[in-house]
Amino acid sequence: MFARPLVAVTALAAVAVPTTAAAAADPAAAPEFSATVAPVSEEYRDQMIGVSWQPGCPVPIDDLRVVTMTYWGFDGQAHEGGELMVHKDVADEVVEAFGEMYDARFPIRRMELIETYGGSDDASMAADNTSAFNCRPITGTTDRFSIHSYGMAIDINTVENPYVKGDTVLPPAGSEFLDRTDVRPGMIVKNDVVVKAFKSRGFEWGGSWKSLKDYQHFEAKKLP
Repeated sequence: MFARPLVAVTALAAVAVPTTAAAAADPAAAPEFSATVAPVSEEYRDQMIGVSWQPGCPVPIDDLRVVTMTYWGFDGQAHEGGELMVHKDVADEVVEAFGEMYDARFPIRRMELIETYGGSDDASMAADNTSAFNCRPITGTTDRFSIHSYGMAIDINTVENPYVKGDTVLPPAGSEFLDRTDVRPGMIVKNDVVVKAFKSRGFEWGGSWKSLKDYQHFEAKKLP
């Protein structure tokens, strides 16, 4: 685990850390991981209201932060401009966890805010999108807020890491990844770098649940 300075979440902040000793010696070998944390802009609030947020949601938009970061793609290249929206109370931990994933070159298909998909969790999952905040019910219910509604949960590589309950597999394309012993790029498995990065920061992994498996899902044990 590398040391990483805390990110100030009350204003725009940036982190840049060499991914490996080799990268530090040869910057061309691997771009540095960088991340910024910023409040939701007034312009973007207009895109959220009625899509991913509405009156009655458990957290105000003022408590949310947009994390913009670099990430490794499935093409083996570093990509800039990945975006996640999370609660301000977990922004530091999210940056640190994704920094460790970047250091290990864990690939991410895409990282776009849920408004890109009209607030549709199904559409976001089908696109293999990594996302966080979305004020919506728990999957399979209509009357209980998901932890995503608090900005305290993250779904990563949703196709490679599907939600599985009985015969239900979401997204359906995730059926190709039900054999968790056949580990392929982007899959999250027990004790890997992703699980360790989030678990060490107080997040619970849905892949360890008994009644169902939500391999894509990490949620903070604390709520605001």
